[in-house]
Amino acid sequence: MELYAVATGAVHAAALLTAEATTGGFTINFFWVIVSAVNFLVFLALIWLFAFKPLENMLDSRKQRIGQGLRDAETARRDRELAESERLAALNEARREANEILARAQRVAQETRETDIAAARVDIDRLRERAAAEIDAEKQRAIADLRAEVTNLALAAAGRVVGEEMTGERQRRLVADFLAETAPELRN
Repeated sequence: MELYAVATGAVHAAALLTAEATTGGFTINFFWVIVSAVNFLVFLALIWLFAFKPLENMLDSRKQRIGQGLRDAETARRDRELAESERLAALNEARREANEILARAQRVAQETRETDIAAARVDIDRLRERAAAEIDAEKQRAIADLRAEVTNLALAAAGRVVGEEMTGERQRRLVADFLAETAPELRN
């Protein structure tokens, strides 16, 4: 209210000064100066209210969006770096697992190879023993066949030498004597 009273007093004083002024030369009309100043202040208030305030709000909004965009970009950069480190960690883990699997496979292959070699050696030894047994059996059969043939030939020769026929008892005794004499020689 006091401001209004001061403004009213200033307007009256300006009006009095205007009325007292004479026309001549350069005169300043304080009333119109004050009215122009008030008009300018009202214009400035209206411009501030309708132009600068929305413009300031728009600039603040844009400033906030830019700030949010920068924060989002920083977050995306950190996420990208984190994803890259996770990718490298996963890649290293996969390489480690692949190396472990390869080492395990090589170890299993070596063990399988050693097992197969040992089984083959066992089979070879068994076949060698069987072959030796078969050779020995064949040798014994051949010796037995040879003895039987020698016995038959000896009996036939003895029958011719003696000039008589060999009987079963006499034949057995002659064969036993012949075998007793020739057995050590045949074994060598």
